[in-house]
Amino acid sequence: MKEVIVPNEIIMSKILFIRNQKVMIDKDLAELFGVTTKRLNEQVKRNSVRFPENFMFQLTQFEKEQVVANCDHLRKLKFSSALPYAFTEHGTMMLANVINSEKAVETSIRIIEVFVKMRDFMSENTLIKLELEQIRKKLVNHDKNIELVFSYLDELIEKREHKTERTKIGYKN
Repeated sequence: MKEVIVPNEIIMSKILFIRNQKVMIDKDLAELFGVTTKRLNEQVKRNSVRFPENFMFQLTQFEKEQVVANCDHLRKLKFSSALPYAFTEHGTMMLANVINSEKAVETSIRIIEVFVKMRDFMSENTLIKLELEQIRKKLVNHDKNIELVFSYLDELIEKREHKTERTKIGYKN
C-alpha cells in the first residue's frame, strides 16, 4: 500500500522559530513519522549521544507557553507536565535513523527538503532586500543631486533678472 505524501505546506506549518533556529516539536515529528511522542522520546534517550545540543534541545516552561499560545495545533501541550523537545534540521534527520522505519526515513527526507527550500527562500529574500536598499540609497542620492541642480538654476535665473544692461563694446554707428 502506498503511503500518503505529506504536503510541503503542512510540514512548513510545523516548523517554528525558537532560540533563533528553525525547529520542529517532538509531538509534530512523532505524528509525521507515524509513532507516538513517547516512543520518539524513548528512542532519543536511548541514543542520546546522537543528539548534541545543536541537533535538539528541551524547551523551557516559558518557551512551551509561547508555543502553546501561538500554535493552535499544539494547544494540548498546555496540559502536559513534560517539557517538549525541539529538533533542528539535523536532529530530524538523526531521528529518522533512530526510529528506523521506512515512513520515518521518507518523511525525514521531505522535512529536510522543506528546510532547504525555506533556507533558499530566506536567502533570496535577503538578496532582494539588499538590492532594494542599494536602489533606495541611489534614489536618495539622485534626489539630492536634482535639488542641487534646481538650486543652481534658481541662482542663475536670479542673477539674470538682476543683471544691468552692459555697454556694448565695438564700433558705434
